Amino acid sequence: MSINSYQDLKVWQFSMNLAEKVYHLTYQFPKQETYGLSSQIQRAAVSVPSNIAEGHTRDSTKEYLQFLSVALGSLAELETQLILAERLSYLDIQDLQTVLSKTDEISRMIRGLQKALKAKL
Repeated sequence: MSINSYQDLKVWQFSMNLAEKVYHLTYQFPKQETYGLSSQIQRAAVSVPSNIAEGHTRDSTKEYLQFLSVALGSLAELETQLILAERLSYLDIQDLQTVLSKTDEISRMIRGLQKALKAKL
């Protein structure tokens, strides 16, 4: 299969699924968190596929690598915020573990993509 668009990238597809899952999880958070932790978690989750997409459309491999690095940072931010949400009893441990397994998989995919791009430099 050829990659004609960022939408063809498995890592982008997985990241979109993660963002969707995160939105569904944050809907159950307390209402007082709507503009707090819920919003931060949602923004971090959306940032991952957004940066993958933006990087893919850039003119240079170096720029692409920079956006992938930002996506990894957003994943770490998301993980931290989700762990906090579990500590505050906004998420149960099973949901946290499910999401963290997805972030781990996506992180490995991004690192693999980075490695392949660096080999082209």
